[in-house]
Amino acid sequence: MIRSLYLAGPDIFRPDAAAHGARLKALCAEYGFEGLYPLDGQVAEQPIADPRERAAWIYRVDLELVDRADAVLANLDFFRGAEPDSGTCFEVGYAVARGKPVYAYVPEAGSLEQRIAARCPQHASATPGRDAQGWELEQFDMPVNLMLAVPSVIVVGGAREALARLRHDVDAGLAGERGHRALAAATG
Repeated sequence: MIRSLYLAGPDIFRPDAAAHGARLKALCAEYGFEGLYPLDGQVAEQPIADPRERAAWIYRVDLELVDRADAVLANLDFFRGAEPDSGTCFEVGYAVARGKPVYAYVPEAGSLEQRIAARCPQHASATPGRDAQGWELEQFDMPVNLMLAVPSVIVVGGAREALARLRHDVDAGLAGERGHRALAAATG
């Protein structure tokens, strides 16, 4: 049974990160879930002065929250370029490896190539299947890299739409089925 969700995403870098986290947690509660926001485990007054030690502490605290959660709700919108936040990608992979369902959201429909052309034209190319530097773009009609899209349920919209889909899937007994089937197929 899914009761708690780790709220993965670049939202912790927003100027209003704490307030935004509170809104996300309230939204989770509307759908019957407890939201676990990365900043929940971080104390602003943490007395770790060394930046690397503080980073390691944050890493451990965030993974403890992922471990505590029943599933992950991930914001996979573009962040500082034409890809999702790398930390969020790691958290999604970690959750998948731990057998947790992942529900993710992106703001618009379309393949990764279409989304890049629309939102980050400086990274797009006139050559189909290639980016501006000539590197290949995946042609699987998925909104993000296959390593995120295959094990996740990707919803077009925002957190509300993803939570509505998750609530529907939980109530129908389907939550996490897509990711578990994909993982089982990939591992034989």
